[in-house]
Amino acid sequence: MKAAQTLLLVLLCGGLMIGCDGDFLELTNPNLPTTDTFWKTAEDAVKAVNACYEPLTFDGMYGRFMHILQDLRSDDAAGDSPWGEIQNVGLFNLNAASFGPFLAWRDAYNGIYRTNQVLKYVPDIDMDPDLKARLLGEAKFLRAFYYFHLVKMFNNVPLILEPPESEEDYRQPQAPPEEVWAQIIQDLKDAQAVLPQRYTNEADIGRATWGAATAYLGVAYLFTGRIQEADAEFKKIIDSGLYQLVDDPRLNGGYEGENNAESIFEIQFSRDVGGTVPGWGGTPNPSWGETHARSITYSPPGFGWADTVPTRCLYETFKQEKTVDGQDDPRLYATMFYYRPGMTVYGVPWEELYNGDTTSVYWRKYQSDIPGGNEFDQRSGINIRVMRYADVLLMYAETRNRLGDRATAAHYLQMVRNRAHLPDREAEFAAMSEEELHEAIARERFLELAGEGKRFDDIRRWGWLQRPEKLAALQACDPEFNGYAPGREWLPIPQAEMDANPLLQQNPGY
Repeated sequence: MKAAQTLLLVLLCGGLMIGCDGDFLELTNPNLPTTDTFWKTAEDAVKAVNACYEPLTFDGMYGRFMHILQDLRSDDAAGDSPWGEIQNVGLFNLNAASFGPFLAWRDAYNGIYRTNQVLKYVPDIDMDPDLKARLLGEAKFLRAFYYFHLVKMFNNVPLILEPPESEEDYRQPQAPPEEVWAQIIQDLKDAQAVLPQRYTNEADIGRATWGAATAYLGVAYLFTGRIQEADAEFKKIIDSGLYQLVDDPRLNGGYEGENNAESIFEIQFSRDVGGTVPGWGGTPNPSWGETHARSITYSPPGFGWADTVPTRCLYETFKQEKTVDGQDDPRLYATMFYYRPGMTVYGVPWEELYNGDTTSVYWRKYQSDIPGGNEFDQRSGINIRVMRYADVLLMYAETRNRLGDRATAAHYLQMVRNRAHLPDREAEFAAMSEEELHEAIARERFLELAGEGKRFDDIRRWGWLQRPEKLAALQACDPEFNGYAPGREWLPIPQAEMDANPLLQQNPGY
């Protein structure tokens, strides 16, 4: 059940604009709440925090383009689209006028604007202190989550921690990335201290938890090279006993298995909430639904646009190692459609759809795959799992390896492999050098998290783009990497934002 969806839609028809009543606006809508009429009750506080989740579903976030921007710059996905805005992402050929980076910037700051309002006004509301603390923790987590996406994609971004009160307040210079990361870490630590481990009310499932804050705190430490601290946070998740791997990998990318025991944080979508129009962003509209267009963008031909496809390299890597009973890695079947006896695509036999094509591969993860269905209405209701326990286990294996504890690293690496019924190589892994074991962990992350927006972050933080032998390997796996040039690991600062704010400077390389 998409229980949190009714909460996320509460403010679509007006409340999303709370606080936008400054003197710099010449026209105001008398039907919208203002800072003078809103921030009065606990109900107002809950509605305001609900509104903070909503931008997660927008076009520039997990409605569509966040997937494109994260996946296509990796070697597990390739662009196969006639639309240059998608094709150029994988080719590292974006520019300041490109559509995707603008949407990502716009929608992340939309979320930050809302969280900043909560953090300014909710402390003064007379309400239950425990509920207040939790709501402020959710806002802190979400602000950190939005800034995490901004700094890891653009590197140089303004750090805005108060709701703007004038037009000039919107014009802020970029902060040093280390300051943004420091704020992310502080917000996550604050959230970790007050968020619950579980929600007992089914309607609250999907809200940020202690586990989500702890996992992303570990990620923030990992991304900033603080390995010992990252390691400690990942161990907290493991020791908590709150999460476990589910048996079937397909449960991590379809309708079945949403909010399962492996899920630490996922973006909630539903076809049964709201209207039937995709929420592309901009001024809220009551016709918006809580669905996403990722599925039509990634779908196989005949069921959507197939604008992105898995790389053949990903497929071949899956095929390199058989399970203990001689079968293909079950994650291959959960991740993509490909030619094999008995393969069906939305219930239709592969051979009937694609004639004699035995080489093409298409995404299955996050596709509905319902027989007789398709994705052409752009209204997928599948939740996007943005943090899973398997990810934490592999990051913990990475930090243990970096800290010299290869036996423990090997244990958690094999734990993820066990779910895929792969041979037990724990002793072999434990005997490897640090670099050899790192390569084994990297390979496992490539397969386990394919199509989940993690691979390019790994490539960038491991420094592979600056190592000639690694860049050559990436180019061999995905020829789109031939378009990479130094500086292109970051997205361009959108020209529209630079025109509106002359204090912004373009990233080097554009």
